[in-house]
Amino acid sequence: MLATRRIRRWKPAALATAAALAGLTASTLTATPAAATTTAYDTTYYKNAVGKTGPGLKSSLHTIISSQTKISYSAVWNALKVTDQDPNNSNNVILLYSGASRSKSLNGGDLGDWNREHTWAKSHGDFGEVTGPGTDLHHLRPADVQVNSIRGNKDFDNGGSAVSGGGGSLTDSDSFEPRDADKGDVARMILYMAVRYDGGDGFADLEPNEKVDNGSNPYMGKLSVLKHWNEQDPPSAFEEKRNQAIYDTYQHNRNPFIDHPEWVEAIW
Repeated sequence: MLATRRIRRWKPAALATAAALAGLTASTLTATPAAATTTAYDTTYYKNAVGKTGPGLKSSLHTIISSQTKISYSAVWNALKVTDQDPNNSNNVILLYSGASRSKSLNGGDLGDWNREHTWAKSHGDFGEVTGPGTDLHHLRPADVQVNSIRGNKDFDNGGSAVSGGGGSLTDSDSFEPRDADKGDVARMILYMAVRYDGGDGFADLEPNEKVDNGSNPYMGKLSVLKHWNEQDPPSAFEEKRNQAIYDTYQHNRNPFIDHPEWVEAIW
C-alpha cells in the first residue's frame, strides 16, 4: 500500500477565532480557501493533472479516475463494511449524516438498519443501481434507513429543521444539510461524481449547479454551498483511509478532491 503523504495549510481554528471576536454567526462566514497540498501520488497517479486548472484539470482528472474496476450493487454491501468500518469497533460501520456506529450485521431495509445511500441521488440523471454511477463506492455510504429516507433525493443546501436521528443534520422541503462533520465528505463525493461521469459510458453528464429541487435532471445543487463545505470541513483521517481502501482493494481509482481539496476551487 502506498500511503498518502500530505502537506496542508488549513486555517479553520484561526477562522473560528476571528469570527468569534467579530461576533459573527457561522452562517455568515466565508471559509478560507484550501492551500495547495502534496501527496505521494502527484508524480504517479496524478502526474498528468498536477499544475493544471479549470477545464484542463477537470478533463485530466476525468481521464485518470475513469480507469476503474466496477463492482455490482450487491457487492457494495460487503465493500461498505470495509471502507466505512468504525476505527474503534471493527464489528461496526460509521453512518453518514448521523455519525452513529452500528453493527455491520444490521444492513437491510428495516427501521434500525443501515442501507446504501447514494450521495449523488440516483434519480438525478436516472442511473439507478446499474453498475457504474449506481455502484460507485466513492459516493455510496452506509446510512440509517430512516435518515436516508428523509434525505431522499433532495439537493444539498443550508437550513431547515432538525432531522430525527440525524446527528445535527437539517432538512426542508427541497434540500438537506448534513451534520458539520460530514459536510466536506458530501461536497467531495458530489464533485467526484461530476468529474467521473461526464456523459460517456452511456450515462448522463452529471454536473453541480446553483439550484435545489433538480428532480430527475442530472444536476446537484448547490455548488456554492458545496464549495464552502469543502473548505469548512477538510478531509479527515477516516475519509482518507476510505479513499485508500477503495483504491487498493475495490475500484483502483481515487477521489482527487480528498487528496487535493484545493482542486475544487481550481475547477469551479
